Amino acid sequence: MNLKQLSQLLGLSQTTVSRALNGYPEVNRETRERVLQAVRETGYRPNKAAQRLATGKAGSIGLVMPTASGHPSDVHFGEFLAGLGDEAVRHDFHFVMTPADPEDEVGALKRLAVSGNVDALFLSYMRGHDPRLEMLKSLSIPFIVHGRSFGTEPDYPYLDIDNEGAFYDATKLLLQLGHTRFALMNGPEPLDFAIRRKNGVAAALAERGLSLSQRCVSNSMMTDEEGTLAMERFLDIPDRPTAILCSSTVLALGAIRATSQAGLRLGEDISLIAHDDVLPLLKPENFSVPLTTTRSSLRAAGVRIAQRLISNVKNVGAYPQQELWKAELIVRASTGAAPG
Repeated sequence: MNLKQLSQLLGLSQTTVSRALNGYPEVNRETRERVLQAVRETGYRPNKAAQRLATGKAGSIGLVMPTASGHPSDVHFGEFLAGLGDEAVRHDFHFVMTPADPEDEVGALKRLAVSGNVDALFLSYMRGHDPRLEMLKSLSIPFIVHGRSFGTEPDYPYLDIDNEGAFYDATKLLLQLGHTRFALMNGPEPLDFAIRRKNGVAAALAERGLSLSQRCVSNSMMTDEEGTLAMERFLDIPDRPTAILCSSTVLALGAIRATSQAGLRLGEDISLIAHDDVLPLLKPENFSVPLTTTRSSLRAAGVRIAQRLISNVKNVGAYPQQELWKAELIVRASTGAAPG
């Protein structure tokens, strides 16, 4: 079925049907619902080329995917994309994904923005003083940042979680349980979330006159293998840490493996809190010792960013420009009193 046939079926003009499908506010709610119901019943799909000619919109969200030999993939990013995709499908939007060398992200983003193939962009893997921001602010294309850029004026649209607050609260819980020797298993050092999580731990410790030794901090890609290696190093330290904070349940998986191999008991000899991105294949409540976590869904963040980008493209709806979500602290059996 084409647009003309759909409009004849509904007894509406092609312009009205097209505007209803594209979310124009001048189409009343009852008419829009009639059109959407007919679309569901008939399986109608708009012709993208014709739609682009009529509206000037590509119906696409753009992203740059850093890739190079030896550049690892990330399960966390896949979960975020799933949420972005869930919402994009609801609005018949597409992704335009451009692979790029990690050293050429600024150039790749600029080329994608001016290509005419996308209506909006989003940024992820934010770094401190991120050079991509100034370039995007100089262009006219809408964009949203997933995360923030530490040390940069926050004058851009973003959605982030309160990483500093989450790890501050997690550290406070462990301090209340009597722990004084801490270690942090963090993501890559330049990334904004890793900077803020370390700052949260340091702030809570400073209130008790304690500090985080650099030898008790690891920065790496968030894989279980890296978690095992980092935990083995921590356990080799004289007067080893008894409280471990992990930036991911994937890192925690490796950390728990090393703890078990050392003959130590989680929640008794070692207390551990991990950040939970709500990964469907790695649920903290299903670990042999259920994990205490700071929890915030990456998929939900993907959905929200897609909602904001699409509403911006369609000029409908009103969302805040900047959102900072609180992470939920969920206490389970992996945390206990400091060993005597």
